[in-house]
Amino acid sequence: MSFNPLNPPAVSANANSPSAPPATGAAPTFSPLYQQIKALITQSLQNGEWKPGEMIPSEVELAVRFKVSQGTVRKAIDEMAAENLVLRRQGKGTFVATHHEARAHFRFLRLMPDEGVPHYPDNRILDVKRLRAPAEVARLLDLKAGDAVIFIKRVQSFDAVPTIVEELWLSGLLFKGLTAERLNEYKGPMYGLFETEFGTRMIRASEQIRAVAADAEVAELLQIAVGTPLLASERVSYTYGDKPVEMRRGLYLTAQHHYQNELN
Repeated sequence: MSFNPLNPPAVSANANSPSAPPATGAAPTFSPLYQQIKALITQSLQNGEWKPGEMIPSEVELAVRFKVSQGTVRKAIDEMAAENLVLRRQGKGTFVATHHEARAHFRFLRLMPDEGVPHYPDNRILDVKRLRAPAEVARLLDLKAGDAVIFIKRVQSFDAVPTIVEELWLSGLLFKGLTAERLNEYKGPMYGLFETEFGTRMIRASEQIRAVAADAEVAELLQIAVGTPLLASERVSYTYGDKPVEMRRGLYLTAQHHYQNELN
């Protein structure tokens, strides 16, 4: 793929990103009680006390556990729900969010059809291999240069029309054993596979977007003319603890699709 991630992007988007940490040397800031409770609940999610899709204890039970008011717990849960860490279900309770939920499929896939109902694309895996992390990938994934990563290249199609070419780099330690055969036989969203079989849930992502022209290799994969305008993205996805675990570069054909993001 031909675009250089070192060039400054035209647009930068950060999905569900928390506020940037204070600069080194800054005075410590006060953490409200509800944020302390939120951190404790998030730590329990990270430790696997409650698995994706499972119901967490009620606000009353959590208030007793942490020796705080129910209102404090509710405020913590409200913020976690807004960040897609948990999902409230009216009359049922609060559940750990999972990538297997239908609504979660499009949280990280922002390419929407100009007409018709959004649906998940079909995948064609071109390559899966284990290799040493290039310096730029290692930096973005907080690895040492030369650490093992899993590299994946695929084409995604909507209604049999090739639309996305993606290259992904994953931590080799976390995703040890991931193979092309497993990816080909799995029919759900890739993040669902990562969550179920590798215990890694993507919490948020930081993404840079700009416009590029298709080179010969990409033009052949997408069955378009060389020089066709494409949308190029570079994304780093994070799991609990704000740990980067995936870097992906995508090229999107937008003849029948558009990139949709909600800002608030």
